[in-house]
Amino acid sequence: MGFKYIDSLIEDYKLIKKENLNDIAGKLAEILDSVNYLHPFREGNGRTQREFIRLFALEKDLNLNLSPPDNKSVYERYMKGTIESDYKILTELIYELITSKKES
Repeated sequence: MGFKYIDSLIEDYKLIKKENLNDIAGKLAEILDSVNYLHPFREGNGRTQREFIRLFALEKDLNLNLSPPDNKSVYERYMKGTIESDYKILTELIYELITSKKES
């Protein structure tokens, strides 16, 4: 059932227009939280989840780096959001970090 639910979140994500960054950030946070809850791997869940979410952003011509080097604040907010299953923290973090491919 968990995979089926995540599939439905992904389908919802695909319907969001790429200009709607608020909705994109919120849906990516929801997908991230759900995949984190499912925890499909013994090792490497966080790295895999961050790459998974980055690829969804790329589908909308957006860059998203949830692992910027030497940024303790991003790491702490990411960990707090995923450990506490806090959509608000994750949404704000993703919204802050997401950029158009044109801007990069």
